[in-house]
Amino acid sequence: MTIAPDDAQHGAPHIYRAMRDFVQSMDDTLPGKFEITKEGIVHDMMSPGGPHEVTAAHVSRRLEKLMPEELLAHNGTPDVEDEPEGIMRHPDVMVIAWDDLNVEGSIDPRTLVAAIEVVSRSNPENDWVGKMRDYPLLGIPVYAVFDPRTGTGAVLTDIHPTPDGPRYATRKDFVYGEDVTIADWTISTENLPRYPDKG
Repeated sequence: MTIAPDDAQHGAPHIYRAMRDFVQSMDDTLPGKFEITKEGIVHDMMSPGGPHEVTAAHVSRRLEKLMPEELLAHNGTPDVEDEPEGIMRHPDVMVIAWDDLNVEGSIDPRTLVAAIEVVSRSNPENDWVGKMRDYPLLGIPVYAVFDPRTGTGAVLTDIHPTPDGPRYATRKDFVYGEDVTIADWTISTENLPRYPDKG
């Protein structure tokens, strides 16, 4: 669900700050996850659990086995935020240097090596459309998507300018069971969980 004020498209800083204050006040009150895009507030009403969290944990652990000590595949708080762009996102996993994580408040998205999302059953467009648009705008060089609905995913790289703003030029799709390369590291996607059939 997206909630947008009528004048959100004007990019007024006070509108963004009001949305951010609202999101921060709701974080511990309502279930789910809140993020801010140029369209307004995105609320994924389902609290992540099960296959979503297990996938994020597996991907994080598999990456950290290969990465140098100064990096981590972090799957906790805080958010990444670019206030001038009016965007605040919360990657399921972010590959980042320890030094860049050690800050007060939100993370500068341009310090991320990669952002990784596990698609939500309740709001898949947030990961496949919204973040595919926002992450290159924020300067995040690698965006990997894992989709437990379908057992597929994609890794997007090579930010380039387009008439609609920065976009990823390269997309490599994968199916669960294949190896996938995220930035400099290749991990297995074997045994990643799928969402159970609703029936």
